[in-house]
Amino acid sequence: MTALFDVSPRTRDLHARLTAFMDEHIYPNEAEFHRQVNEGNRWEHVQLIEDLKSKARAQGLWNLFLPPASDPQGRFGAGLTNLEYAPLCEVMGRVWWAPEVFNCNAPDTGNMEVLARYGTPEQQERWLLPLLNGEIRSAFSMTEPEVASSDATNIQGSIQRDGDEYVINARKWWTSGAGDPRCAVSIFMGKTDPRAERHLQQSMILVPMDTPGVTTERMLTVFGYDDAPHGHAEMTFRDVRVPTANILLGEGRGFEIAQGRLGPGRIHHCMRLIGQAERALELMVERAGGRVAFGKPLAAHQHVREAIAHSRMEIDQARLLTLQAAHMMDTVGNKAARGQIAAIKVVAPNVALRVIDRAIQVFGGAGVSQDTPLAMMYAQARTLRLADGPDIVHTETVAKEELRARGVDLRRQ
Repeated sequence: MTALFDVSPRTRDLHARLTAFMDEHIYPNEAEFHRQVNEGNRWEHVQLIEDLKSKARAQGLWNLFLPPASDPQGRFGAGLTNLEYAPLCEVMGRVWWAPEVFNCNAPDTGNMEVLARYGTPEQQERWLLPLLNGEIRSAFSMTEPEVASSDATNIQGSIQRDGDEYVINARKWWTSGAGDPRCAVSIFMGKTDPRAERHLQQSMILVPMDTPGVTTERMLTVFGYDDAPHGHAEMTFRDVRVPTANILLGEGRGFEIAQGRLGPGRIHHCMRLIGQAERALELMVERAGGRVAFGKPLAAHQHVREAIAHSRMEIDQARLLTLQAAHMMDTVGNKAARGQIAAIKVVAPNVALRVIDRAIQVFGGAGVSQDTPLAMMYAQARTLRLADGPDIVHTETVAKEELRARGVDLRRQ
């Protein structure tokens, strides 16, 4: 077991039970998952997932992600801190579809955290509780094809009040989770007041997916993968009307909510990426020990050993940086930890990509085929250099935090 440092006995117990569950139910069913997805309508729920959810919930491996800062009364989650959750999330991340089995999958985790932090009792009753029970799925609609959405102030989606309703118009894409037929609601980000101060123009609002005017135009692929039945949709919202009660926190609070949502969401991605990288290294080592080339095992070739060594060192560095960011989120808050969150959001996908690429090289042709999980892992890791903000945005954050800490004023001419 990876060193967990000074974590609680409860976390160690959960880690052991989660690892055992993965060994017994997840890894042996990877081929079965793909078989069930491919045998019929790809955009239907997978029965294997539903069966495993019941087992996971019965074992108490459910809703592990909500930290006390988002759920101070312990009403919704397991009460684990970000630091305690990190090694558990890493284990789940080793197989891309596994987090849903434990009701810890994106974007539902981020959406549930938003509802727990900012939702009204009525919003929580209607949307949060069914999400916590795994009865419905959700989506997040922010990115737009016409503008550079890495700068969220560019968002053009419109939320206009009309009496006791809001009227929504927009074209969105990369709305992850919208392909699932159980996706019942999307958190939509748009502008309520384009004339307000730059970071007070945007709001977030809950949009039921069955509202007239909400249309899924197409499902997008990621390096050819459609990620069914989860999926990533391009959607249009044409004169969509929802009650004013669906607004989250109030008009002009979109950026405030986004910062609360993206901190945990970003670090969850990093935790899962560490798990993917760790698994890629394990596969690499296994392949190197059992494959012969040029008269000797691959592991006897120096360049293969170097690939293994660099992978181990980089993974451990990335894990430590992830744990540091999680610790700071727990102790000083998401805003104060933004530099550390930004740093790991750059480091984790790049480390995962390098490790997975080395594993692919050791596997040869098998590494880019469907016979190993490496090709899909590579596609997902590369995507996460863009999702939740591209590398350059986070690199800028790290630089600005460093300059600010040393008293450098970027506004001075």
